[in-house]
Amino acid sequence: MKFLVGLHINPVVLEALTDEEKAAIGAGHGAFIEALKESGELITTLALVDPSQACVVSVREGGPVVTDGPFLEAKEFLGGFYLVDCEDKERAVALAARIPDAGIAGLGVEVRQVMFSDGPLEA
Repeated sequence: MKFLVGLHINPVVLEALTDEEKAAIGAGHGAFIEALKESGELITTLALVDPSQACVVSVREGGPVVTDGPFLEAKEFLGGFYLVDCEDKERAVALAARIPDAGIAGLGVEVRQVMFSDGPLEA
């Protein structure tokens, strides 16, 4: 089964962390990625730029309309994700619990099963 493990970021929370805490998060992600590679459960992982660098595209009256930034008015934003292939939801939750962000109040790790994909998603 394939799961998207989304990392929800709150910049206020991240800014309050010490340099050592930020370094520990980075090292924790590195170790997590290596463990997923060794287990064969990692399909891919991506980090996303800050929403201030994003745009939203919608089509109105037959043409594109582009607006700056995220489309939601929220403090948190999707900062990246892991796409994993594992036995079941319980395993996906267990993996998500190992992500350093899960242990920091104000950050979130979401687990959502992939229900459709077009193209190969090899583990």
